[in-house]
Amino acid sequence: MERKNFLKSLSLFAATPLVLSSCKKTDATLDSTTSGDTTTPDTSCTATPQETDGPFPTKSPSSYVRSDIRKGDGVGAAMTAAITIANLNDNCNVLSGAIVDIWHCDVNGDYSQYGGTTMQSNDYTSLNWFRGRQTTDSNGKVTFTTIFPGWYQGRATHIHVHVYNSAGKSLLITQIAFDDDLCISVNKNGSSYGYTKGTNGYTYNKNDNVFSDGYSKELATITGSLADGFNLSITIKVSA
Repeated sequence: MERKNFLKSLSLFAATPLVLSSCKKTDATLDSTTSGDTTTPDTSCTATPQETDGPFPTKSPSSYVRSDIRKGDGVGAAMTAAITIANLNDNCNVLSGAIVDIWHCDVNGDYSQYGGTTMQSNDYTSLNWFRGRQTTDSNGKVTFTTIFPGWYQGRATHIHVHVYNSAGKSLLITQIAFDDDLCISVNKNGSSYGYTKGTNGYTYNKNDNVFSDGYSKELATITGSLADGFNLSITIKVSA
């Protein structure tokens, strides 16, 4: 399915809101002026929402068991993504031995393993960056070395996540949401890191149809800066 048709089918082409206040510094940090997004990360023991894995899911994810999923070209602000898996059926205690796949786009909004079509003109079908698999440790955690993702038309910045139990049974497909202000600041101030797309046409979380029904349970906590790198943390709750 073409990207534009996929997005249209999700009714993602809502009117783009005005760009709200952003960081006035030359480097994107977390003390930027707040926009209308006042959602905070969820800490309750309730299920993380199910979301779509398309239109660019990883092909043969078991082939990409690795923690460092970067391109290797130095483009993009460094980011460490720490994801903890909690078991709803065990009072949200951590779940060790769970398999976690993640994937996301590059600074330009493109995905590896796809392209050369109207869905994505840049052809990266033979490449496999920003895709990886890890198994949770005794603390229920996996860690990936990556970059702060870019964005594309109709979607806010996000990371896809697929969680399986130790036997390979699918437990949850979901997505990680990012703070709107931070994303705007990175894309406005991060040209020297490869973020040259700007923010014209950027879709805020509340206008993204994937997140428009609420995204507090998918919102990551992110610290750091463009210069120092970012640290993302989130707990995803599944029934195992």
